Amino acid sequence: MNNKKLCLLAAAAAFSLLSTGSAFAQKKYDTGASDTEIKIGNVMPYSGPASAYGIIGKIEEAYFKMINDQGGVNGRKINFITYDDGYSPPKTVEQTRKLIESDEVLLVFNALGTLTQTAVQKYQNAKKVPQLFVATGASKWNDPKDFPWTMGFQPSYRVEARIFAKYIMKEKPNAKVAVFHQNDDFGKDYVAGLKDVFGDKASSLIIAEESYETSEPSIDGHIVKLKGTGADVFVNITTPKFAAQTIKKMGELEWKPMHLMTDVSVSIGSVMKPAGLDASQGVLSAGYLKDAADPQWKDDEGMKRFMAFIDKYMPGANVTDSNLVYGFAAAQTMVQVLKQCGDDLTRANIMKQAASLKDFAPDTLIPGIKVNTSPTDFAPVEQLKMMQFKGEKWDQFGDIISADTGG
Repeated sequence: MNNKKLCLLAAAAAFSLLSTGSAFAQKKYDTGASDTEIKIGNVMPYSGPASAYGIIGKIEEAYFKMINDQGGVNGRKINFITYDDGYSPPKTVEQTRKLIESDEVLLVFNALGTLTQTAVQKYQNAKKVPQLFVATGASKWNDPKDFPWTMGFQPSYRVEARIFAKYIMKEKPNAKVAVFHQNDDFGKDYVAGLKDVFGDKASSLIIAEESYETSEPSIDGHIVKLKGTGADVFVNITTPKFAAQTIKKMGELEWKPMHLMTDVSVSIGSVMKPAGLDASQGVLSAGYLKDAADPQWKDDEGMKRFMAFIDKYMPGANVTDSNLVYGFAAAQTMVQVLKQCGDDLTRANIMKQAASLKDFAPDTLIPGIKVNTSPTDFAPVEQLKMMQFKGEKWDQFGDIISADTGG
């Protein structure tokens, strides 16, 4: 009996050692992570032609400060290191190298700009450093096969175009569609998205496809030509300056097709007002973020948390700036990924968890729109809600529309 007892005690001791060992083994760190800290890098255009976006970096910094004040993530404080790249690709390369090679960050989060982030995409993937939740609408960030260390965040241009196409097919199944787009990747992404959903019907539905160059002083001639096609649906894929010109010219011509416009150009101050509020009535677009200035959200729990955060951590911030609700949603999603990582803060696990988000609902996304990813789908937000310009504001309507080409 004594021998049996000794054997059992020895086995229990061995098991205890093994389980203690496995508990220690669960803590895994790559460069930039430790028992006390998680280093996150970021580059933003705090200066230069896109400096208006710099507020995104500032709100993210404030959000991480709030998380640290609450004790951090799984007991670790976030050390957020953000640099100015002036929206210049060579500067982006320089600052990103500094973050990875000198500051030794665990990952780079929500860095902004298609051209600037393209300049470091191959470098970060070669280094196997997450280029996570890139802040641009290009569809190229959803390419897990070729770029497994890069993931976007917001709905891509192609996603939005698919949602427009679904809306057109539901509302006007026999539409005569005129597509007007910028002659670059931005425009081409949209056209591809429309054709994804139109499928075999694309050649019969799209009766005119016209492009313009950003160097053109005026696009009036294009609009006159497109009106002449007899199209009853107009898909407007233009940046703000040209969007305002388009709406104004359509008003002068009294051309009133169903008008769908990219959310790149939904700014009331820089597009709708310059184009003329009368001419802007009825224009359609799609969105995924709550508008903090819209009274419909005053009793919304998520918006209450956002406003309380602003009051404490960014007092006086202009809440009508949609970049604030965007940065808040991105930072909240980043923290969710870190929570899911637990004590395995390796770069591989960061990407694994970022690709395992299920029905996550950041506070500033429209109710019903959720963040979902998988190992084969690196597009976190693929739902939008249609909206129409009425009076002096955008009114959301209808159901949440998903971007998949099926239902």
